Amino acid sequence: MDDLIYYGLFFLMPFAAFLYASVGHGGASSYLMILALLGFAPEEIRPTALILNMMVSMASFLNYRKAGEFPTSLFWSLILFSIPAAYLGGTILLDASIYKKVLGALLIFPALKFAGVFPIADKVKIERAWWMGPLLGILIGFLSGMIGIGGGIILTPIVLMLGWAGVKETAALSALFIFLNSVAGFLGASIYELPLKEELWVLVPLTVAGGILGAYLGAKRFSVKSLKYLLAFVLLFASIKLMLS
Repeated sequence: MDDLIYYGLFFLMPFAAFLYASVGHGGASSYLMILALLGFAPEEIRPTALILNMMVSMASFLNYRKAGEFPTSLFWSLILFSIPAAYLGGTILLDASIYKKVLGALLIFPALKFAGVFPIADKVKIERAWWMGPLLGILIGFLSGMIGIGGGIILTPIVLMLGWAGVKETAALSALFIFLNSVAGFLGASIYELPLKEELWVLVPLTVAGGILGAYLGAKRFSVKSLKYLLAFVLLFASIKLMLS
């Protein structure tokens, strides 16, 4: 690996986690974006992002689980179908060029979310039929395992727009959803027995530390509205670049 890229990762990954955590997110899409743009292969990107997802999402769940009433029924209708789908998605190893295009398309979700495009409903817009949760679970779970995300970037805006849960309840729901899908996706990808590069393992504790610091400062110290627009711009730019590469 080029020395400039190697040392740049020690700044970019923790800084991305810091920015995302400061606005209440785990940062999976940012880790994937950075590693993909720097030329890492999908088999190296996915396990790194999924490991980080497990750690950050569990910390988020423990923080949010007492903030409101947990939407248990919605959670089970999603997770029972998303876990096997995430495992199946994890067993699929995409060609690098296809992987970048799919990732680029998925980055549009967090970009639009940070830009405030997705509305938050104050009441239920569409009553949840019995098949809606399982269908969402399958679709989001499969993409989660195949790309290396936890699925929260897709699930959160959908739940909030439909009014199925409040903001705090959705945060807890998404965090646990991300954790379990990340575990399933990681187990699915492990069938390839591909070794994770040593420099990427070193980045794990640094990135998690950046996320913890960002979460503390975002909650206690400064306004994050401008950061959301900055992240939206960066993600949209990266999305276009990856889809055109």
